[in-house]
Amino acid sequence: MQSLLLAVDRINAFIGKVFAWCIVILMLAICYEVFRRYVLRDPTTWAYDVSLMLYGALFMMAGAYTLSRNGHVRGDFLYRNWSPPTQAKCDLLLYFLFYFPGILALIYSGWGYFYLSWLLNEHSSFSPDGPVIWPFKAIIPITGVMMLAQGVVEVVRCWICIRDGDWPQRLHDVEEMEKVILEEAAARQEAITNAADREGTTRGAL
Repeated sequence: MQSLLLAVDRINAFIGKVFAWCIVILMLAICYEVFRRYVLRDPTTWAYDVSLMLYGALFMMAGAYTLSRNGHVRGDFLYRNWSPPTQAKCDLLLYFLFYFPGILALIYSGWGYFYLSWLLNEHSSFSPDGPVIWPFKAIIPITGVMMLAQGVVEVVRCWICIRDGDWPQRLHDVEEMEKVILEEAAARQEAITNAADREGTTRGAL
């Protein structure tokens, strides 16, 4: 089971990291547009559309990757103090109440949105020679399917945590700075406490 969960994590991580390169392409496109606009006085007609689609693709296709790393923002000032089984029960409830209905709605409406655009061979209306945009709109239902698959994985993790009393292993490649700082502070405090205990024991023996 764990190997299957990590396989879905790896697939979504690979897709997310591939689309992360959109930020580099976006930066180059904007720099080129600024050069053309302010130096050559000859702005492009495609920069706005390209920047919009690149940023949208990056934002959407990184969603499942972020969820696989448990990296989405949460109001965890209470959550972090709960035991893992309590956290899992809360997550499980919220997945079924809000997450899955929203993702299924995204897939359903996103498919219709894309399909109509494909039938019309829709082009962007923001520029005179606007590029075709139905491939960009296809990302919406694809993102929904990826998020649905990752959501199923997270539900299984919740069930394992409730059963075993602790969260199962997940892949990690980034850490929030707040978490790193708190872990380092806890380790330092533990080292100080242990040193004080050893010193007290030594004095007591003497």
